[in-house]
Amino acid sequence: METIIAYFETIPSLHRSILLVGGLSFFWILEGTFFLVPFRYKKWKHAIPNLFFTLTTVLINFILAFLLLNTSDWVQDNQFGILHWIPSVPLWAEVLIGVLFLDLIGAYAPHWVEHKIKPLWMIHLVHHSDHHVDTTTANRHHPLESIIRFVFTLFGVFLVGAPIGIVMLYQSLSLVATQFTHANIKLPKKVDHYMSFVLVSPDMHKTHHHYRLPYTDSNYGNIFSLWDRLFGTYLPFDREKLVYGVDVFFDEEANGKIRTLLKQPLQTYSKPTLTPKKEL
Repeated sequence: METIIAYFETIPSLHRSILLVGGLSFFWILEGTFFLVPFRYKKWKHAIPNLFFTLTTVLINFILAFLLLNTSDWVQDNQFGILHWIPSVPLWAEVLIGVLFLDLIGAYAPHWVEHKIKPLWMIHLVHHSDHHVDTTTANRHHPLESIIRFVFTLFGVFLVGAPIGIVMLYQSLSLVATQFTHANIKLPKKVDHYMSFVLVSPDMHKTHHHYRLPYTDSNYGNIFSLWDRLFGTYLPFDREKLVYGVDVFFDEEANGKIRTLLKQPLQTYSKPTLTPKKEL
């Protein structure tokens, strides 16, 4: 564990880029063989806006990375945060606790908030308006959402008191997890089900991408399923009945245009507030 943390303390930018590109490439290939939905679409054309938003997310995180480093240094110097307030534990337990709480504060919390506050929901719609969820959807976030999520992650580092090695490990795990859960792959149902007791599984997360309530407002987790189960936001759904997109903005052609997606937060439609009728 010491070796792993030491590596992530100084992980080169090249290695992080390889993780991003390598993960996308790996799951892209898997989607061609072990697909869940036999999409009939031009995959590269569909990927263009998603990859554009992936690049904007990378750029924003790169520009703001010094804030993560400075915050992590400050909490270490001042012995501030959860990891400094709990009794001394083995390194593996410290890493697990750190990643767990970073996942809660940096991923689950902003995701839940984005679904509950209308202006933030309008920004988050860019992610939900994808009609063909695959691994490229993972980082399809409006630049404003990338900033919002970065702020929550920064706050997580502050509250957790996480050293930079744990922060970088968490971000790497988060990246691979979101590529995996968005990938258009089909695991055996039992494997997916049992996985979902600990980790967010592909079927569990794709329920969140179903176009209608209450499923859209469920399964907010990124790495661990613990938070959804603990806070009562977990919902199962039959993956054979999934319909991707969001019912307030169901124009597939518009949802594939970068210019339209950039302006999407300014649209005037409202998020449904009533629970829809039971799915047929």
